[in-house]
Amino acid sequence: MSNTFRSLSNPNYRLWFGGAIISNIGAWLQRTAQDWIVIAELSDKNASAVGLVVFLQFAPQILLLPITGWAADRMERRKLLFITQSLMAFLALVLGLLVLSGHVQLWQVCVCAFALGCVAAFDAPARHAFVSDIVSEKELSNAVGLNSVAFNSARLVGPAIAGILIALIGTGWVFMINVLSFIPLLYTLHLFKTRLPVVASDSSSVTPDMAKFLDGFRYIWQHREMAVILVMSFLICSLGMNFSVYLSAMTVHVFQGHADQYGFLVSMMAIGSISGAMVTASRRSSPSFRSMIVVAAMFSVSCLLVAMSPTFWSFAVLLIFLGLSLQLFTTSTASYMQVATEKRYRGRVMAVVLAFAMGSTALGAPLVGWVADTLGARWAIGMGSVSGILATALGVWFLRKQTKANLKEPD
Repeated sequence: MSNTFRSLSNPNYRLWFGGAIISNIGAWLQRTAQDWIVIAELSDKNASAVGLVVFLQFAPQILLLPITGWAADRMERRKLLFITQSLMAFLALVLGLLVLSGHVQLWQVCVCAFALGCVAAFDAPARHAFVSDIVSEKELSNAVGLNSVAFNSARLVGPAIAGILIALIGTGWVFMINVLSFIPLLYTLHLFKTRLPVVASDSSSVTPDMAKFLDGFRYIWQHREMAVILVMSFLICSLGMNFSVYLSAMTVHVFQGHADQYGFLVSMMAIGSISGAMVTASRRSSPSFRSMIVVAAMFSVSCLLVAMSPTFWSFAVLLIFLGLSLQLFTTSTASYMQVATEKRYRGRVMAVVLAFAMGSTALGAPLVGWVADTLGARWAIGMGSVSGILATALGVWFLRKQTKANLKEPD
């Protein structure tokens, strides 16, 4: 276990890890409350409405891609993160006050979701790249895995707590609790002002011109394995990552449940996600391309089994395996991309990687919601199995192509 948690021996990373867990729990409190208020109170149990909100929240990852990677590489990441985290806290406060006033409407939630997405588009690549400012290159792969442990540990407890709190005090106060959860991470970023060395940045350009925007794409295209992994990520995340849409639809339409059941299902999926993140963190080296093909196949099988599960409890248990395979793939993608990328390009490359993951989630959300409303929630989950098959087939094709090319090379 010491190998799994070796990055925590770094005092700066330990400080960041603690603040991130608390902030992530708050984020999952808000996301669960937001999804539930949309499907249960602001629409007629309409999964498409949840899909719309998810689309608005994640679409900015693509729309703002020309400048988010530039900002992560050109601006001081600590200052950028302090600004983005402060804005996120403000938006949570606005949404909480709207709900507590008793006059919240769906369009207001949509506006707040889009604004949050715009801020998160800058926050995510900076936050991922910031880890390399805290730890050494040798610790980086482990730190990326532990970041996922922090995120998914929060996803384990956050939705479950949110479901209980919604029943006890209402969604408005859940948003307000999230506002408070930003304080530890903001304080941590303030402490880093004197604890971290100044990281040199490429200041050859002061504007995010198109040439700089294309640097991330160009770097990935020059490394074809990275390009294939990016497409595989797009396929899997477009349908598989929209669990808030299909789980909320399963809760209200198939199991006739309430907020506590929805929170429980998200938490069950998080158990698998934590296991996947722990496996990634325990590795001494970055994942291989071959292992990512295997994980994509695992994801496809897991989606199919979840879609076919007959009872609430069998559905909940199988979500653990779905969460495991999905997290193994997404965490391995982030780890592979960071380790394989030169440090000066990491912000731009991670912006592209996150934009593809979050952007594909946004693009897939309305489709998943429409399928859930039209054909049923089980069909919406089954579509994830199809995307996993396509991703696996692409990976196998590329691996065979590379193997044949290597065999033809002269000695």
